[in-house]
This record gives sequence, structure tokens and C-alpha cells, in this order.
Amino acid sequence: MDAIENLMTRRSIRKYKSDMVPKEIIEKIVEAGTYAATGMNKQSPIIIAVTNKELRDRLSAMNAKIMGANTDPFYNAPVVLIVLANKDTMPTYVYDGSLVMGNLMNAAHAYGISSCWIHRAKEEFESEEGREILRSLGIEGNYEGIGHCILGYADCEAVSPAPRKENYVYWAE
Repeated sequence: MDAIENLMTRRSIRKYKSDMVPKEIIEKIVEAGTYAATGMNKQSPIIIAVTNKELRDRLSAMNAKIMGANTDPFYNAPVVLIVLANKDTMPTYVYDGSLVMGNLMNAAHAYGISSCWIHRAKEEFESEEGREILRSLGIEGNYEGIGHCILGYADCEAVSPAPRKENYVYWAE
């Protein structure tokens, strides 16, 4: 897919089939995430690729509790890519992680996989339960949750893009 077309046609999807994305595709999407720009190329972010249903459901329950809801904030998506960034690496760690999230979503779209950025990773991984999950995965460091990039096959039609607002761009010629 043409890069510009990809950027202009990607949409967040909020209803997924339970079908698992092939591991080879997840690996390609994750690799694209690792090529996001980072401050001074310090690469402060990490990505946790969650395909284990038990852990996925545990994260969903934690996220829903933070949100104050009793629904699945991951919209039934079978894959959750968690982006965290090391707060001690660079003062740009949040921006670095945000760029990783953008790369993940755009790469997913290029491979025909739907995605959506789900928030509350910060709160999840500030909790003792979140820190315990990181420890159980062998992850040590001063990490802050940036976001969850959920992946899967859409169980709905993608919506058309909203018109761009007036005065989105100002020219200084």
C-alpha cells in the first residue's frame, strides 16, 4: 500500500472478530514499531506483544476497572501490543512511545489488520498488579505505560474519515 494512502485511510476500529492474527504478521507489525523515531535514538520504548488470552483478559479487566466500566475496553481484539517507555532514558520518553504507537497502527493497516489505541496503560503499570506482570515477564526498569495497540480483524465496516477542521494548517510564507 502507498504510504500516504495508508496514513490517510487508517481508522480506529472498535469491534473485532475473535480470530487470531498470524504470528508472522504480528512480528512484522512489532518490527515496524521498533523503527519509530526516538529522542537521540535512545529507543526508550519497549513493546509487549500479548497473544495469551488469559493475560489479555487480565489486562482488559484491569483497564476496565480503571475506566470505571464493566465492558471489554479492547473490543474483543485478540492481540494487545503494550507500549511502555523507560522514564530514565530520555525526557522525550512519552513522545517516543507515542511514535511507536503510530508506527504500530500504520503498519497494522498496511498488512490489512485493524487497530485502535487504548489508553490507561500508565495507570495499569503504576499499580502493583501491573508491576507484578512486568516482573513475571522479566522486565525491569522505570517504565511508564504509554498505550495499548489492539490488533485483530474488524467485525464492522470502517467509517469514512471526518472532514478535516478549518484552520488545521497555518502557512507562514
